[in-house]
Amino acid sequence: MDFGRLDEIRDELIALYRDLHAHPELSFQEHRTAAEVARRLEELGLEVSTGVGGTGVVGVLRNGDGPTVLLRADFDALPVEERTGLDYASTRRGTTADGTESGVMHACGHDMHVTCLLGALDVLVDARQRWSGTVLALFQPAEEIGRGAQAMLDDGLLERFPRPDVCLGQHVFPFESGLVGMMSGPSMSAADGLKITMFGRGAHGSQPQNSVDPVVMAAATVLRLQTVVSREVGADETAVVTVGALHAGSKENIIPEKAELLVNIRSFDEEVRGRVLEAVHRIARAEAAASGAPREPEFDPSTRFPLLVNDADATARTASAMRSGLGPEAVITLDRSMGSEDVGLFGTAAGVPTCYWFIGGTDPAEYRAAVERGTAARDIPSNHSPFFAPQIEPTLSTGVRALTAAALEWLG
Repeated sequence: MDFGRLDEIRDELIALYRDLHAHPELSFQEHRTAAEVARRLEELGLEVSTGVGGTGVVGVLRNGDGPTVLLRADFDALPVEERTGLDYASTRRGTTADGTESGVMHACGHDMHVTCLLGALDVLVDARQRWSGTVLALFQPAEEIGRGAQAMLDDGLLERFPRPDVCLGQHVFPFESGLVGMMSGPSMSAADGLKITMFGRGAHGSQPQNSVDPVVMAAATVLRLQTVVSREVGADETAVVTVGALHAGSKENIIPEKAELLVNIRSFDEEVRGRVLEAVHRIARAEAAASGAPREPEFDPSTRFPLLVNDADATARTASAMRSGLGPEAVITLDRSMGSEDVGLFGTAAGVPTCYWFIGGTDPAEYRAAVERGTAARDIPSNHSPFFAPQIEPTLSTGVRALTAAALEWLG
């Protein structure tokens, strides 16, 4: 298909991407980003609504009778201090919802997602004579904490705006730029975030006999949790248990009164998920009892991402359109990912198919060389790394083309 309009706006999109990357904002704090998105949607002639689900932005592009296609991009950043060394690197700092101050970085590529969707909308506006229907463009907040999609739904997304017939979206990922990776069926894992607070009895560091040490209790729990997957999950099943943080104490000679563990659990099956969660609770309680803790641990769920299931027929149809629009060599099949996304909530709530794909963001020569060395896992920065920096081109152009080709396939 003809992407001539993309050639005209490419430099502007690159400038926008660099600006967004340099000005990241944490979940539900994306005010500058939302304002910029809304301004650009209005310039394109879309109907624009702001503040949807907190800081979300919705653009509606109507073009006669036909299907409604939902195109989604997320736009929150992460509490990560950037170390890429780019001339447009973020130097911003922010405060998370729990009061923690940190650097702020688009370490997951959401700035690329926003830029690609705005570019695709520009191309679709320019090509209105080629399609008929409605485009529902969602710019979603707070994906990183798994709350943004639900917040937009709770704010009446499906009642206030045209109801979609299909939900489409994409994510940049560390494989060769210029390629689009497709998956069918269960594609991205469910994820549960959990804060476990373990209680002890404080004392002076010189008198451990007077304490119930929550640091030792927590350390034993961390080690024992490593047996959940290795000993309670079958070889033909999939799960991950990660302890991402352990917080306790304030001074080397003070035994504190409590310790906190932040635990992440990922799975592709609801029965496995339930079994792993039960094991995590059981082990934490048992270690507390073994230590003589004065009270049982507290368990506070923090995040919950649903299993992302790509509809098989919708994926096959979308992949075929991308092969026609981008070339057959540009579309590859990927294995399912242990990463998580909340985009599937839109399709589930609307009762329509979802198709979500990946675009490569790594220089092809660097990627192939790392694969040949067997060092890709070490040398290619992944999402959420402080060194994550997608190659702007051809990543940006590929993302615009992929979204446009997919949307045109579903529009009348």
